[in-house]
Amino acid sequence: MENKITGAASESTRRSFIKTTGVITAGFLLSPQLIQLAKATPPDLTGAPAILTGNASVAATLGGLPVRTKKWPDWPIWNIEADEKIVVDDIRSGIWSRAGLVKEFEEKWAGVVGTKRCLAVVNGTNALTTALMQLGIGGGDEVLVPAYTFIGTVAPVLATGAMPIFVDTDRETFQIDVTKIEAKITSRTRAIVPVHILGLPVDIEKIMAIAKKHKLLVVEDACQAHMAEVNNKRVGSFGDAGCFSFQNSKNLAIGEGGAITSNNDQFMDKCYSYHNYGNPYGSVVGSVDAGTLIAGNKLRLTEYQAAIGLSQLKRLEEQTILRNENAAYLRNKIKDMPGITPYKLTPNVTKAAFHLFPFRYNKDAFKGLSREAFIKALTAEGVPVSSGYTPLNKMPYLQNAFESKNYKKMYSPKALDIKAYMQHNDCPNNDKLCNEESVWLFQSMLLGSKEDMDDIASGIEKVYSNAEAIKKAAK
Repeated sequence: MENKITGAASESTRRSFIKTTGVITAGFLLSPQLIQLAKATPPDLTGAPAILTGNASVAATLGGLPVRTKKWPDWPIWNIEADEKIVVDDIRSGIWSRAGLVKEFEEKWAGVVGTKRCLAVVNGTNALTTALMQLGIGGGDEVLVPAYTFIGTVAPVLATGAMPIFVDTDRETFQIDVTKIEAKITSRTRAIVPVHILGLPVDIEKIMAIAKKHKLLVVEDACQAHMAEVNNKRVGSFGDAGCFSFQNSKNLAIGEGGAITSNNDQFMDKCYSYHNYGNPYGSVVGSVDAGTLIAGNKLRLTEYQAAIGLSQLKRLEEQTILRNENAAYLRNKIKDMPGITPYKLTPNVTKAAFHLFPFRYNKDAFKGLSREAFIKALTAEGVPVSSGYTPLNKMPYLQNAFESKNYKKMYSPKALDIKAYMQHNDCPNNDKLCNEESVWLFQSMLLGSKEDMDDIASGIEKVYSNAEAIKKAAK
């Protein structure tokens, strides 16, 4: 590993650093002169860690200069000259409700994904809800979902009245463990909602084979996976439906927004009708003056949202390529570091989206330094990271749903026994990933330079070299 520092060398350099710079205090971090010095010199991996402590007895070992003080790339990106005209023109036109710009965005997004049709809706969660409902999912059905995902995957299942059944996680890939899917299938299973979580494609080809074997529907949650590919085919085009999010943090940011993609005209007509109150559309027709035909909702995207989306779409491919290049470079830089295990892509992935860059942390290699302390220390070095998701299969919302009037009418008391449900949906690998291992870097960081990726690696190295001191300071 490059620049690996031994404990003895680190301690010697630490003493030298203190001698030449004086007592290290919290005020140093606020000094403009030191910030300029840090910008002008290479990262000091041998100095004191930047994290501060209130423990006076170890204050001399902490509060050093961070590896990085430079800003990370902003997100979302807005180019006044290139982006504003289409948005301002729409606002001035007064045509703000769904019209030509939304249709243009839908056509272009369908082209990106590689499907015949696309329907834009208010967000990714409602895209999933609409898709599941128009595929006929409802009360009494079971829908298989991954344990490692966001609540926006599972809330739509509950909204239909169906029962979410959790499948454990492959910790190497952060994806649903495909080898454990069939064991969860029962006579009540109707659908699988695979999630291309973190923008890393799931093994969708194997899932499609399982679905075909058991006659199950597949709704891809591709909300984090814009432009990701398996065998050169875009995710969101494999299943009966694909669903995307354009929320502000996503790789294509609108603020809020979502989309459904599919090649099934009849299904897409039903989705369109549903998102427009249930009024007639395409093959959803009735007698003259019949009025509203199906129980629907109002989920229409606005014209100015579509205008923002069209502006962002122009640079999505270039950004996706850059994220992939930087992710590969960074992965290679950190893959041999003790205690750091980067993501592993599933077989046949030809492009990832890298909405997040995940790696697993092993505290044993860091002198027993807890993941929480590692994250705080790395963030103090100017490399912001997150621990990611907590176990979704153990949260109170499930009991809340089971205690609702609708669920009590649809299911037997035995089916709504929350303790038995939790036992059946236990996902131990996911628990370990969520509670001990997972660390995320954010997608906007991957829009930087190779030197920025070097800073990330250097930050991890510095925490590793000072793990013992940081651990003592955290006590």
